[in-house]
Amino acid sequence: MTPIDLLSSALLIAGGVFFLAGTLGLLRFPDVYTRLHALTKADNVGLGLVVAGLAVQVQNWFTVGKLLLIWVLVMLASASISHLIARRALLRGIKPWKR
Repeated sequence: MTPIDLLSSALLIAGGVFFLAGTLGLLRFPDVYTRLHALTKADNVGLGLVVAGLAVQVQNWFTVGKLLLIWVLVMLASASISHLIARRALLRGIKPWKR
């Protein structure tokens, strides 16, 4: 394996670990707000690492640009949807978790 392959593999595995951490946060945290926080943060970082791992492997800058555009659009959509879910939960009277 070349150093590029090793770097790409490490980035892809790290991205998968972040996706797994976000999923565990979704299952383990007590309320909708902390679940949203864990899921959106971990998924955005995980997707960024996966995109970086793929960008290392591609041959031209046009494909790297498309990968980065996908990442930016997913981050915008994730933030928007998370805001809408949290706002709806607040309007329905769901209180944030307290110890």
